[in-house]
Amino acid sequence: MQVRDVMTTKVITVRPDTPVSEIARLLVENRISGVPVIDEENRVLGIVSEGDLIRRLEDTDDGRRRSWWLELLASPERRAEDYVRAHGRLARDIMTDLVTVIDEGATLAEAARLLEEKQVKRLPVVRDGKLVGIVSRADLLRALALAPSQEAKLDDRTIREKLMAELDKAGLGYQPYVNIVVTDGVVHLWGFVGSAREAEALVLAARNVEGVVSVDSHLSVRPALGAV
Repeated sequence: MQVRDVMTTKVITVRPDTPVSEIARLLVENRISGVPVIDEENRVLGIVSEGDLIRRLEDTDDGRRRSWWLELLASPERRAEDYVRAHGRLARDIMTDLVTVIDEGATLAEAARLLEEKQVKRLPVVRDGKLVGIVSRADLLRALALAPSQEAKLDDRTIREKLMAELDKAGLGYQPYVNIVVTDGVVHLWGFVGSAREAEALVLAARNVEGVVSVDSHLSVRPALGAV
């Protein structure tokens, strides 16, 4: 099984000149922890995570400063970088630009090794250097939990592609927190949707795709923003 078989293809991204306030809004509204920063050619330039935003809150102008010995050890370049990250207003100012990406044709074992080595939760997936998806630790765990008897077949990949095309055609393709895995003709739906009706529509679309043996839905309805 390859990364392309389990990755999430609907990725929320930002540009280098996206304001920090807009990035924070995207993270909150879409209930995600980070967004890739891409250029006009869809190449990954960096990632802005919720951690980057939290560090800005920790480094405020309320009189708190790091200890004198840390100030002493910090180089002028490091102090300048810290200042830009704390006060920058655009994605390019605060993003992490040393980003590890993985090719869509890589195996799940390769993805797991990279996630462990880099100590990250997710990897941008590229095709010819351009962003095509995101694969997370959760995606790999779900694929392993399915315990397929053999490597993903071309038929399974074709089924998944047909389902994605059907969802796009029906206007249901933009599901940033829904992941679809197909093994031995069985469609597994994971993640969160906005309503029970959306979940029903996704299951129905999967059942109508040629070659699907059955549909196993693990979809949950996410609570509305502000709900207690």
